[in-house]
This record gives sequence, C-alpha cells and structure tokens, in this order.
Amino acid sequence: MELKNWHQWSGDELLERFGVSREQGLTEEEVRFRQEQSGWNELQEMQSVSPLLLFLNQFKDFMMLVLMAATLISGLLGEYLDAVTIIAIIILNGVLGFIQEFRAERSLRALKQLSAPHAKVLREGRVKDITARELVPGDIVIVESGDRVPADIRWLATNSLDVEESALTGESHPVNKHAETIREEEVPLGDQKNIGFMGTMVTRGSGRGVVIRTGMETEMGKIADLIQNTEVQETPLQRRLEQLGKILIYLALGLTILVVVVGIIHGQPAGSMFFAGVSLAVAAIPEGLPAIVTIALALGVQRMIKRKAIVRKLPSVETLGCASVICSDKTGTLTQNKMTVTHLWLEGRPLEVTGDGYEPIGQIMEQGQSLDIKQDQSLRRLLQISALCSNAEIYEEEEEDNARNRRKDREEAAGSRWKLKGDPTEGALVTVATKMGLTANSLSSIYKREKEHPFDSKRKRMSVVVSHQGGTLAFVKGAPDMLLERCSYILWEGKVVPFTGTLRQKVQAANEEMARRALRVLGLAYRELRPQENVNSEETVESQLVFVGLTGMIDPPRREAREAITTCRKAGIKTVMITGDHGLTAEAIAQDLGILQRGGVSISGAELTLMSDEELEQKVDSTVVYSRVSPEHKLRIVKALQRKGHVVAMTGDGVNDAPAIKAADIGIAMGITGTDVSKEASSLILSDDNFSSIVAAIEEGRNIYENIRKFIRYLLASNVGEILTMLFAMLAGLPLPLMPIQILWVNLVTDGLPAMALGVDQPEKDLMEHKPRGATENIFARRLGWKILSRGLLIGLCTLGAFWITLQSHSGAENQLVKAQSVAFATLVMAQLIHVFDCRSSRSIFHRNILQNRLLVIAVLSSIILLLGVIYLEPLQPIFKTMPLSLRDWSITLVAAGIPTFLLGAGSVWSGRKKRRKYNNSGPFMPAKSTNFRA
Repeated sequence: MELKNWHQWSGDELLERFGVSREQGLTEEEVRFRQEQSGWNELQEMQSVSPLLLFLNQFKDFMMLVLMAATLISGLLGEYLDAVTIIAIIILNGVLGFIQEFRAERSLRALKQLSAPHAKVLREGRVKDITARELVPGDIVIVESGDRVPADIRWLATNSLDVEESALTGESHPVNKHAETIREEEVPLGDQKNIGFMGTMVTRGSGRGVVIRTGMETEMGKIADLIQNTEVQETPLQRRLEQLGKILIYLALGLTILVVVVGIIHGQPAGSMFFAGVSLAVAAIPEGLPAIVTIALALGVQRMIKRKAIVRKLPSVETLGCASVICSDKTGTLTQNKMTVTHLWLEGRPLEVTGDGYEPIGQIMEQGQSLDIKQDQSLRRLLQISALCSNAEIYEEEEEDNARNRRKDREEAAGSRWKLKGDPTEGALVTVATKMGLTANSLSSIYKREKEHPFDSKRKRMSVVVSHQGGTLAFVKGAPDMLLERCSYILWEGKVVPFTGTLRQKVQAANEEMARRALRVLGLAYRELRPQENVNSEETVESQLVFVGLTGMIDPPRREAREAITTCRKAGIKTVMITGDHGLTAEAIAQDLGILQRGGVSISGAELTLMSDEELEQKVDSTVVYSRVSPEHKLRIVKALQRKGHVVAMTGDGVNDAPAIKAADIGIAMGITGTDVSKEASSLILSDDNFSSIVAAIEEGRNIYENIRKFIRYLLASNVGEILTMLFAMLAGLPLPLMPIQILWVNLVTDGLPAMALGVDQPEKDLMEHKPRGATENIFARRLGWKILSRGLLIGLCTLGAFWITLQSHSGAENQLVKAQSVAFATLVMAQLIHVFDCRSSRSIFHRNILQNRLLVIAVLSSIILLLGVIYLEPLQPIFKTMPLSLRDWSITLVAAGIPTFLLGAGSVWSGRKKRRKYNNSGPFMPAKSTNFRA
C-alpha cells in the first residue's frame, strides 16, 4: 500500500513500515542504502541557462531587430550620430532585460536557505549531529526550541511543541503539534498537527519524529518545483509594444515605398526619391520608443520608491496600471501579524480594548467609559493572570541615532517599534495587562514564580504557581471548554461564588459569541493553594479553580487597508483574500475590511480541492475569500483568474506565496515580514508592508501607461503628417516639399526632448476613477488611432498648404522652391510642437494648463531655438537647404501649424458642452428625448 496520507498512520505503524527501531534508529549501512534510493535531502535546481545565452536572448525581440535595421540605414545615410544613439538604446534594453531575468532565477537559492543546515538524528542508539542533507526517510529526528525542522516529519512524541508555520501555511500564530493519529483523509496542511514540515521553525518545546519525506518530495520541495516550472508571464506592455512595433514597420515601409513610386512616376529623379524615401523610413520607425519607455519606467520607479514601493522589474510598473484583481494574503499583508486582545468578558460584562499590536497604549472600555483597575478588583485579577501566566515579553526596539532625522508616517511613529519575544498569543495577553500599568517588572516584585506547568495539547491549559504575601496562588489560562470543567467557583460582582449551571450558561454563551466574531478565546482562572498541597501536581494545581473571565484576540486589520480597498473598488479593481487561516477568521477580517460584501462568496481549501479547473473558473469571479488553502491552491486561483482575462497582482510574504507570486502578472512581496523566497520571486516589494502602497503603485502604473500612450500619439501623428506631406505632394505632381536632411532633422528635434517630457507628464485628476484597461486592449484603443490619423492628416495637409501658398506667391523668384521648402519645414516643426501640448489630455489642449509640465515647456522652447538656428544661421543654411523667413512667411507658418490642434480642440470643447446641455435639459433622473430604450 502506498503511503500518501501520513497523518492517518500511527507512529508504530510508520516505524514498522520504515523498518526502524524507536530506540535505536537506523544503522549506517541502512542509511547508505536509502541515500542511494532517495538521494540527498536538499532542493534541486533545474539546469539553468548560461548568462551569455541569457544576454543574447534579449536581442531576439522583433522591435530590437527593427532597431538594428534602422541602425544600418542611418549608417548608410551617413547619420552616424543616429546610428550610435540607436546602438546605445539596443544595448541598454538588452542589459536591463538580462538583469531582470538573472535576478528572477535567484528565488530557488533563497528557498534553499530555509533548509536546516544541521539535524539531530538517532542512529544505532546514539544521538548524532549531522548535516541535514544526509537525512533519509526513516531517520528519527530530535528538535528543540529554536531549531528549524530539517525534513517532513511525522511526530512520534512531543513536549509542548509549537512550530511557526506562517511562511508555509499562512497561519497567523504558531501551531501546537502532537503525535496523535488524525483519521480524516483530506486534511489541509495547517491542520496536519502531527506533521512537521521542512523549513518551519520550532518556537517552543521539543519533539521527536520519523522522517517521511526528504528533498523535493517535501512540501517545501513541491513549492520549489512549482517555482521552477511556473512560466513567467509576458507583461501587457511588452505585448503591446511588440504589436505596435510590427504595425509601425509595415505601415511606414508601405507608405514610404508608395511615396517613392509615386514620385518617380511623376517625374522626380529616382536618386533623390530613394534618399527621400529612406529618410522617411528612418523618421517613421520609432527608434526612440524603447528609450522613452525605459526612461518613463525608470523615473516612475524613482517616484514609487518615495511611495514605499521598490520595483525589481521595470515592466511591472506599467502592469500594475492594468491590474483588475489583487490577490492578497491575509496575515501580515491585510492584517498586522500581531495578535491583539480586542474583547474581554468579566462578570457578565462585555468589555472592549483599544489599541493595536504590541504597543502598550490603549484603554479598556465598558459602554464607552474607560475603566480603572484601582476601582475594579475583578479586572485587576484578570489582568494579573494575563501577565503572569505567560513567558512572553514585549519591548521597545532602540532607535538608531539618525532616526530623529527621518520622516515617519503615523504607523512608524506609533507602534512599529514595539517587538515581541515569545508566543504571539501570550504577547497579546501581556500587552493588554501592560496597557493598564501591570508590567512584568512591577508584578515580579510582588509575585514570585515557584512552578510552571507548560501548555499541553491534551490539557489545553497552562498554569503557574506564585507566592504572594505569605500565601500561594495558581494562575491558569486555557481553552474555555477544557478550563470550565476544572472550575468550581466564579468571580462574580467582586465575590467568589459557586459556579452554578446558570452562570456556566452565561460564560458559554459569551464564549460562543466571541467565537462567532472569529476571535481566539482563552479562559482565565485562579485558586489559592493550601500549604500542604502539592504544587508539582498538575491535577492538584488545576482543580477547584475560580473562573475569572474570557479574553478574545485576533490579528487585527491594518488601519489603512480599509481605505486602500475602497480606493481599489472605485478604480474597478477587485480585492481577493487568499489565506491559510480558518474560514471563520478569514471571513470576519474580510467583512471588516469591506472585501466580503453582499453577493461575495467564500471557499475553503477542502472545497477547492474537490473542484475541477472548469468549476473553479465558473466561480472565480464571484469568490472573494479563499481559506485554508495550500500553495497549489493559490497557483490554481491565479491561473483561473488569468484564464478569465484578468490581469492579476498577487501579494504575499511567505514561502507558500512564492509560486503564485511568480505566476501572477505582477508579484508583490512584503519588504519587512516577507521571506527572501517571496521577494526573489516578486516584481515589486513593499518596503512598509502596507497594502495601501499598492494603490499608490497602481496609480503610478496607470500614469506611466497613459504617458506612453501620449508619446505614441504625439510621435505617430507627427510621423503620419510627415509621410502624408510627401505623399500628397507626389500625388499632386508638386516638387519635394521637404529635403531628406530636413526630414531627418525634424525627426531628431521633435522626437527627442518633447517626447521625453511627455513621458514624465503629471497624471490627470480622474485617473483612479476609471476601470482598468483590459489585458488584451489594443494600444490604439479609446480613439487613439482616430486621433493619430486625424491630427496626422491635418498636419500633412496644412504643411502642404503652406508649401503650396508660398510656392505660388513667390512664383518666378530665384529661390522660390527653397523658400517654400523652408516654410513647409518650419510649419511641420511648429505644428508638431503645438500638437505636443494637445497630447497631454485625452480630450483637448484646452482641458489642461499648458504650463503645468515645465519640462515640456523647456523642451519645446529648446526645439524652437534649434529651428530658428537652422533657418537664420548662415553656416547651417546650405546644409539644411533653408533660407530666412519674413513676417509674412511666419504668419502663414503659424496659422497653418495651429489649425490641426486648435480646430479639433475647439470642436472637442463644443461637443462636450453640447452633451452637458443635453444632459441638463433631460434632468439627472430623466432620459433624454432621443434615448433608445431598446439599446
């Protein structure tokens, strides 16, 4: 029979199956044989691509090939400056791509660091300290507090064993382990309490177990395999740029060939038309596009660093802008990962506790009134038990000397400096006592600990015996159901009274109410011991107890997460919680944050296991909470969302999040609590672990993409204008309106600084009030293609119009053609420089302050100065085939240059006012008269 569900086997059955003695362990001969069968206990890496091949692969992209062709053409034309510039762009993009891919493959190396370097193992009757990679299935391993579990282990014996598994399972607190058999067949990882998993940390107690899985067969190994075999998604930006590059090349070459052929047909010299055609081709190919995109992304990265988001992969900045779903881990991402007592129940009184985390600032409130423990002795007793029946310690981390000079947000200034040493549950109890002034130091001078009976998974209780003023007291905490049966009395209205059935029902009702709120509930009790009683006996100490009250605690949501989720909803972005925690806890947090609303669905890992991929796809759009999930589940959810057409951002901090983080369109890791594995698999790291920083990153990503669209709109409309100027002139049988050198100069000046300034333009006010664009949205969507063609057509017609008017008005003059070409040249440049301000708005030039983008204003002024230099400086006139222009020439130039932008801009304003009048006349709650109800 194949062993699969290890938790179902008893310890003796496993030892028999593995052929190992509980007292002796394996023999060295048996170990060598098993190592040959199972291999080393380590995570294996797939054969990696050599760095050189990885670098060369960066130049296989279609746009890269186009740029290489542009380099060759520029060199043939003698434009060596252009050629050098394009080569620099090619190398820059190749280096950036290489760095990104090379760093991405480091995630498995970080995962390997979580493996324990050493292990204590029982072999031939002796305990040996060996390297963990030497372990084999059947080895008996011994672990203690502070050890890392060296392989997957089935526990044979435990002593108050707690293991921190949050990095693997998402549990928000250490899991108490036991050696008992679990009979259920399908049990989530977080509930397999008789199993220890490789890479997890022992926080308390000790244990002994038999190794059941090693190396890649362990749960950690499965994650490593998922990381290696998960394909890295091509970003929407990469897809769109590749698509755009192909379209531009085909159109540019097609139109250029058409211009050359038509020119030759109409009698133009073949040689001059060839060079004019090549010049047009160079001007039309957007060799500056990758550079502008890289600069826009790089500057966006710098802005995001200031907003607590560190970008590891440049394209991920833009990808965030089209994210439609954020899949977020709960523990440490949406919550603080700090257990906090929020509710108390005492003498029939429900109390609330203010404050978050381990910062000892807050109050205990009853019906809105703050309580004073000097006036409430019952509350004082409850808090004494909380503080003394514990081994945890909270402390304030010392600040560095230069910390005073750093700017801090409210959270940093408030409680992020308070740290915990010990168990999170006990830390929450110590914190609530400290909030009311009962610190460990103040109590230790009054109460001296004599004996401790540590928490045990069978008893589900912990007790300490203390001496106080000549007497002896026992303080006990534990699970309410186990504690109540040990209580004979209750503290009620300041007096110890018999624990009657009626009072028991009230306590049980309070316990159930707290549990429904997804609180982790503990009961607190005490008793006075008589001198002759045996304090070493658990049975004696934990009997005839006086029940005091209940404490309810939870890992609270981050303060700023609610607002961030609301902002995401307004922006059309769905937030999904994916956690390894229990369903009730996950749903309560999700409701508190506003994730789980009416109509939202919650699914457990057990339900998810029974679903096929097709069934998951049907429910994935309506499901907002996934609980008790495994790493495989997270990966399935991400892929199901992607198949439904969503652009998925996956956040997390644990090892268990890494495969899904890598598979997502954009993976986001937590900078403070995140493991190295999750960081290396991610595209973006939040330096403050703050979910709200994702919103800032999304806004930045959207703005970057819109700026790229602005640049494309400006660049292509200008290029279309240049090509159509030449084409219409050839069709009309006119002379060449532009010389090849003038075309190249226009391309150099207008496509340079103004385009870069557009790449860093400020966002429009309503940027975060729109739904995210679709992952398959064409780069020319939302009327961008129409704007490019219409503006380009008008630029071409107006330039040609200015050329023809000047040509006719100077008929018979000596330099008639040079004058007309100079006017056409100036008109084309000025039309593009005016048009660049129109590109800043999705509506028209009149909708934004043209002076807001100071870099753009400076860039345009610089281009105008260069234009004037080419026209008026005598040494440059023969090179660029220009001559000085008169005031009349400039009048024609500026009127013709302004028509494309101001004519269409005025039309846009008029259209907008007409729509608003129509809406106002119909009323906000009444349809307009022309409404088509069938539509």
